[in-house]
Amino acid sequence: MASCRRVAKPGSGRAAVWTAASAAAVASAAALSAMAAGAEPHDPVGRPAARSAGDRIATLYAQAERATERYNAAQTRTQALRREVDRIQDRVARGQGRVNRMRVALGALAGGQYRTGGIDPGLALLLSGDPAQYLDRAATLERITSRQAARLRVVQSAQRTLRQERAEAAAKLGKLEHSRRVVARHKRAVQHRLATARRLVNALPPRERESYAHRASRAGGREPGALAGLPPGTLSGSGTGPGPGELSGGRIGGRHAAPFSGRAAAAYGAARAALGLPYAWGHAGPTAFDCSGLTQWAYAHAGVAIPRTSQAQAHAGQPVPLSQARPGDLVVYRSDASHVAMYAGNGQVIHAPYPGAQVRYDPVDMLPISSITRV
Repeated sequence: MASCRRVAKPGSGRAAVWTAASAAAVASAAALSAMAAGAEPHDPVGRPAARSAGDRIATLYAQAERATERYNAAQTRTQALRREVDRIQDRVARGQGRVNRMRVALGALAGGQYRTGGIDPGLALLLSGDPAQYLDRAATLERITSRQAARLRVVQSAQRTLRQERAEAAAKLGKLEHSRRVVARHKRAVQHRLATARRLVNALPPRERESYAHRASRAGGREPGALAGLPPGTLSGSGTGPGPGELSGGRIGGRHAAPFSGRAAAAYGAARAALGLPYAWGHAGPTAFDCSGLTQWAYAHAGVAIPRTSQAQAHAGQPVPLSQARPGDLVVYRSDASHVAMYAGNGQVIHAPYPGAQVRYDPVDMLPISSITRV
């Protein structure tokens, strides 16, 4: 399990001309602040401290992302329950048809027995002109009665199974309805936080809003191997990130590394192809993504099914330390694993950051790292 703390970097000349509020807005939004939902900073005497609009926007985006992952989990659960309900209801329908056919067959047998053997056996023997023939018929009747009893037991067993399956279907339907309500609740939470964040962005002064929008909409910066001011291996120890033709193994940034798996190469290639596409909460491609939707979609292109949420993706493979991260590995952030990205080499990741931004490269240490997983 690797962890990483953010490292303060010296400001550039361009940053110096921004207003303090603008710089805070951009840096906080780009970092998707890891503050806990609803937490407010306080001054030394316990009063709520004033926060910049950028801090509040970043906090709202972080809260919306957590709600988005809860929404994704609830949506996945709802879809699974719906499939289960469909299967159970199909079994119930087939079971009801089988019981109906057995009832018809049993009724026909009982009717025939009634027509031919519906009098007292002693009286039938007295009235019989041939006692030996009567005894033969009585033996046949007993066999018919035994067969009827066996069929009746089969019907009763089928009816019990049918009742159990109906009860199971009713219970699953109840869970499905509850899951639908959970989905709706998380959806409302996401929409409320995003609407509040949009109002804060729109309330920024025009110059700050323009600067914020420019940063939020940038398409992803440089390739991993061309990071300005970041020596190869500074963060990851893996050197310069590979280009499209360098994923089969060999050297990475001047260091020997274990060969990449074909699925990691394919997933990394899919993530690169998504650069510049927009973030959209609850989406998993092909034209828009949230954070876990991007990584799931990328691995689906590699023929590998991974879970839908960032929390589940954290356990979708083998944990590796940051020093051994390779392109295609999943980098999961925050203590609650509410954000996930794909490692791209040379200390960068590809990810879908937040609403208003596009799939892009960012430093691997943009947020506190929770874990790194090799699928």
